[in-house]
Amino acid sequence: MADCIFCKIASGEIPSTMVYEDDTVAAFKDLEPQAPTHVLIIPKKHVVSAADLGKDDRELAAHIFCDVVPKLAKELGLSKGFRVVTNAGEEGGQTVMHLHFHLLGGRSMQWPPG
Repeated sequence: MADCIFCKIASGEIPSTMVYEDDTVAAFKDLEPQAPTHVLIIPKKHVVSAADLGKDDRELAAHIFCDVVPKLAKELGLSKGFRVVTNAGEEGGQTVMHLHFHLLGGRSMQWPPG
């Protein structure tokens, strides 16, 4: 999608601090981290949100959760735990309309903070 900032990051048009990349997925450091480790994992294919995933996206979703998330968690030293979050739609708190998963860790993720 021409105006999508995450599509531009995935294509290399906009620079980022990439921590992982393959043919279908890119992962890069969040510019406004909410935890000591805060990485965004995105499909290179433009998908608006989790609500827009379809049957054809099963392999992509499995790749993200079964391959990319565990690999990054290990490489980023999140052995004590981490959180993976996605927001869907405006009321769900989504601010960039390209499916992305926040991988957060490096501190207690308990809620409420304590």
